[in-house]
Amino acid sequence: MNFLGLWARGMTSRPNRRALDSIAINNSATDGSGNNGRGSVQYQLRQYAESTLGKASLHEAVLLPEGESLDEWVACHIVDFYNHINMLFMSISHHCTDETCPQMCAGEAYTYRWRDGVDYKEPTLVSANMYVKLLMKWIDGQLDDTRLFPTDLAVPFPPNFRGEVATQILRRMLRVYAHLYWHHYPQICQVGLATMLNTSFTHFTLFVTKYKLVNDTELQAVKDVIKILA
Repeated sequence: MNFLGLWARGMTSRPNRRALDSIAINNSATDGSGNNGRGSVQYQLRQYAESTLGKASLHEAVLLPEGESLDEWVACHIVDFYNHINMLFMSISHHCTDETCPQMCAGEAYTYRWRDGVDYKEPTLVSANMYVKLLMKWIDGQLDDTRLFPTDLAVPFPPNFRGEVATQILRRMLRVYAHLYWHHYPQICQVGLATMLNTSFTHFTLFVTKYKLVNDTELQAVKDVIKILA
């Protein structure tokens, strides 16, 4: 049974350096070294975002802090959503196997094929588990590419950052959320992460719609979930 079925019955990162970025950045930002790198800026933005998440509305959490760069704000959120999705999917990955989920899909109406232009030059059907593994590896490569995500404040984000780079990453992230809701929501509930998934997904949808980073067509697969959580 998926999220919608459970709701109708009345139910309400990978552990690597990225997940530890805020700790490392916090240390460097407070050790008196005068670090002016992009990392310290993203740490401050993350602190701001986390402080607003504790307030009344997630709508406030997506608002760009006054005087800050929208590219920085988007990059900061991409890293956070990346870590959320990693943790959520890893918590139920033993239920998402080649046998249980032979295709990456969201119900019967939406099937997603993988293409990265390197190992998969054409859209290719793969299992959901493989799709997510390939996606996380691909996003990791994008985040490590300083041409796309510069670490030096003196280096601007590329002109196509929001229009192409960020939108492609976020569109593919959405597919993981959709698969989790359609096919693994009972398992998410069993491991006690339903609130985290719902909060993370609500934050995600508010953010991408606020800054027009994912189009309405892509959101159709989860439109009923969005309506319920609104």
